Amino acid sequence: MFSLQTIFGSGAQFYSLLDDAATAAHDSAKALHAMMREGDRQPALDAFKLARLRERTAAEKISQALVDSYITPIEREDIEALGSALHKIPKQIEKFADRYALATEHLAHIDFAPRAAMLEQAAEVVVQMVDELERMNLDRMTKLNEKLRSIENEADRLMLELYREIYSGKLDSLQMFLLKEFFEILEKAIDRCREAGVVTYQIVLKNS
Repeated sequence: MFSLQTIFGSGAQFYSLLDDAATAAHDSAKALHAMMREGDRQPALDAFKLARLRERTAAEKISQALVDSYITPIEREDIEALGSALHKIPKQIEKFADRYALATEHLAHIDFAPRAAMLEQAAEVVVQMVDELERMNLDRMTKLNEKLRSIENEADRLMLELYREIYSGKLDSLQMFLLKEFFEILEKAIDRCREAGVVTYQIVLKNS
């Protein structure tokens, strides 16, 4: 038999589960940055698999809570949209890690660490934004949104530098392909963080 709290919902479980999903995404980004900093750069994929599993578990619990709860603290569509946005971050990072493991021998000359560091920073801001969601503090959320936008802009600037290197004529065809492929995956991962931040900011904007 369901309790009234289960039927109507306190709302706290949604914020907690979204926090879990954001933290899993951040842990995935931290694992990637750590992997890129290692001297031998031998990919160990367990951390990425674990982060994805934690995020999927949080997503499943959010879906079930939406079924079980009659009332939610914010609109159901917003909870689903944010959950979906958070889901895409570790998914994109795992895509990079899986492909990197297959191409390590061809990537020794490429330094991914600076952009992986930016991805970690972006994911950390997303964690802060999701954590702030329950308080609906528009001023605080606006500052975090601008911080995330700044990280994205810097990542875009670095991508322009990358294209200059690609078109410099100094790289062979395989190096050009790999450089473009892997940096674009990292760029998309940062974009995924930005998308999650935008959804979070819009929720607060709507409810403030």
